[in-house]
Order: sequence, then C-alpha cells, then structure tokens
Amino acid sequence: MHPVLAYTLLGYLSGSLLFARFLIPLFRPGSSPEQSPDGNPGAANAFRLGGPLCGALTLTGDILKGFLPVFLFMHRFGPETAPLLCAPVIAAPVAGHTFPVFRHFRGGKGIAVTFGCLLGLMPNLMPFLLFAGSFILFSTVIVITPHFQRTLAAYALTLGLLLCGGQPAGIAGGFLLITVLTSIRFHKSPEIRETMAVRLFRRAS
Repeated sequence: MHPVLAYTLLGYLSGSLLFARFLIPLFRPGSSPEQSPDGNPGAANAFRLGGPLCGALTLTGDILKGFLPVFLFMHRFGPETAPLLCAPVIAAPVAGHTFPVFRHFRGGKGIAVTFGCLLGLMPNLMPFLLFAGSFILFSTVIVITPHFQRTLAAYALTLGLLLCGGQPAGIAGGFLLITVLTSIRFHKSPEIRETMAVRLFRRAS
C-alpha cells in the first residue's frame, strides 16, 4: 500500500474514535452527546454533560488523534517528499471525526482535531499559530457571534493566510480540505442558527 494511502486511512480511522460518545456516559450514566442542542460528540459537550475531567480527557483524545497520524507521516516523509499528496493525510483525521463511517457519517465538528492536525506539522507551527490567532481575533478584537459563524470565519481567514503566506502546497491543500469538511459538518448541524453579529472588542462582564 502506498504510504500516503496508508497514513490517510490511519488518520481517518484515528479520527473516527469519538471519545465523547463513550466518556460522557462513563462519567454521567444515562447522558449522551445527543442530549445537547447540537448533538455534537466533541469536547464542549463533554465538559457540559460529563464535567471537567470528562471534557479534559475528550479534548486531549481529540487533539492526539489528529496529531499522531500527521506527525508520524511528516517526520517520516515530510511535506517536500509529496508536496500535494500529503494534503489528504493532513485532513484525514478531521474527515474521520466529522464523518465517521462507523457512526453512519454522523460525527463532531472537528475543531479540536484540526488543532491536533496542525500541531502534527511541527516544527512548522505557523499553521497552528495562524488558526489559534484567528480564533483569538474573532473572539476578542473583531468579535463575531454566535460561535457557529465565528468558527467558520476563523477557518476562512486561516485558509486565506496559508494560501497567501508561502506555506507548502500540501499544507495549504490539507487545510483547504479541512475547511471544506468542517464547513459541511457545521451546516449539517441541527443547532438553531442565530443572527450573526460583529462588534469591536469584547465588553468586560
């Protein structure tokens, strides 16, 4: 099997492990992600329904399942070995999390997994820093609400910066795939769509 295909499959299967689905009932019997408004099996609902430890474990697992396959591939082959072919490897964990085949393609939104995939590119931390900075920008300076639109804006800005910032084509292409996957998943979410609002700087509570 070609290494790119092997690591893409490994990343997809890794991403398909939805930790919130079995950790939430473990910490709070009778609870499940489906009881939340968006039904998302991710870290936010793990914190909300299962408590701090459940949320922390879910967040750690979601980051690691994105980090490990990408990190292993990059350190064995690197983005220069297959400039475009590494794109599906980078996006595969997010694909598994958002559309897991073992859950009838009903997964989570993939934000924590995206952070994990970008961390897997280290020592090149620029994509990770751009993504984190975009979230901070739209949460504290140009404040976009609700979270649905804020997240999509952060993905869009990061993608634009990566495409224009001289990053390897495979990394930019991988984040393009991630952006498409998460955008589709967000738009399939059953949560109520609130009206988008934009303001400068977050007001002190």
